[in-house]
Amino acid sequence: MEGWMYPASILLLALLAFSFFRSGNNIMAGLALVIGVYIIYSHETGYTATDFKKEMVDEIDKKADRYKSDLNSEKDLK
Repeated sequence: MEGWMYPASILLLALLAFSFFRSGNNIMAGLALVIGVYIIYSHETGYTATDFKKEMVDEIDKKADRYKSDLNSEKDLK
């Protein structure tokens, strides 16, 4: 069943984008295309939005720790 999920979702999004475009709703057609591109990209590369979020949270955490240690070292100098 999982083998059919990827092609079925791409086909559904393509049909939705076509339908939205034909009815004159270009914003929704563009949104359907963007979602389709994201699905294809994440399927091919394995890099998802969750991975991106985790990287950003880790990076912010590291910078906050660095900032905290810089503030503590400045307090020690005074």
